[in-house]
Amino acid sequence: MDSLTQIVLGASVGEAVCGHKIGNKALFWGAVAGTIPDLDVLANPWLDTVEQLSFHRSFTHSFLFAFLLSPVFGWLLRRLYKHQSATFRDWTLLFFLGFTTHAILDSFTTWGTQLFWPFSNYGVAFYNIFVVDPFYTVPFLVLVAAAAFYSRSSPTRQKLNYLGLAISSAYILFSFIAKGYANQVFEQSMAKQGIQYDSYISKPTPLNTLLWTVTAAGEDGFYTGFYSLLDPDKEVQFAFEPRQEALLQPYLGNPKLDRLLDITKGYYTLEKTTEGVAINDLRFGQFDGWRTGGGEYVFKYLLWFDENKKLQFKEQNYRPKVDKAYLSSFASRVMGEK
Repeated sequence: MDSLTQIVLGASVGEAVCGHKIGNKALFWGAVAGTIPDLDVLANPWLDTVEQLSFHRSFTHSFLFAFLLSPVFGWLLRRLYKHQSATFRDWTLLFFLGFTTHAILDSFTTWGTQLFWPFSNYGVAFYNIFVVDPFYTVPFLVLVAAAAFYSRSSPTRQKLNYLGLAISSAYILFSFIAKGYANQVFEQSMAKQGIQYDSYISKPTPLNTLLWTVTAAGEDGFYTGFYSLLDPDKEVQFAFEPRQEALLQPYLGNPKLDRLLDITKGYYTLEKTTEGVAINDLRFGQFDGWRTGGGEYVFKYLLWFDENKKLQFKEQNYRPKVDKAYLSSFASRVMGEK
């Protein structure tokens, strides 16, 4: 999830652990705990494209990190606030829960979180919430911020914080229910249209859990469709894109390419470029894919051989022009207007 959301979640967890003992210090250090795992991006200047993709959400997002580093931070904070009533156990639990809830929340999104690193570099992803969702974050933020204005002994402070946790958790639960319902519609539509597939990924579109998209892996390519819970019918129109696997043939056998393809979990298509080939990461799809004709993929990776015949990688990101017309069109599709 985005940094603000992780700060709010971390602050709320810190408050739940020892807010009654140390007041707003619990909110502050909980927010710090919710931020620390994402500091893995500070290593980016020393990593190439594939190494960045592989390192992000690995060690600092793993359960091992939480087990190893929580007692260290717990000891440091206990030393810093040795005259406060919070114990070493309190501080350790604050950081442990701050780290683990951060990682688990990230696993609900599309990117993939290596929860079991170093035993597995598989990116756990449930695809049930978009990386930025105001319906999750804003109520949570308001309630946690309001709690900070009450004394640490106030029952109202605790109630506000737990209400924030309850509402945000209920929204996550709703996202799973919505995803399950959308999956039924996608499966029924594909069966009705005779679409054969081996597996599929469904996920919410930006900023909501009403409009969902699916990408289904067929024999030679992928089928993509959209469905809003507010659609007047359950008819899903699918667009097909061939994988074009042959374009990758000259580059096979490179370990970094193997890792990149592994990161996409096999959900990619290829297109030829002037210098080499581009890999479209279908897990993220197209920001405006719900529009007729679609658009560029959010993430694509360019591959080419340099003058020394060394394989080069470059990430290329695309974003639509988010103007009034775009937002109006997107809102209409979310509300069920096809």
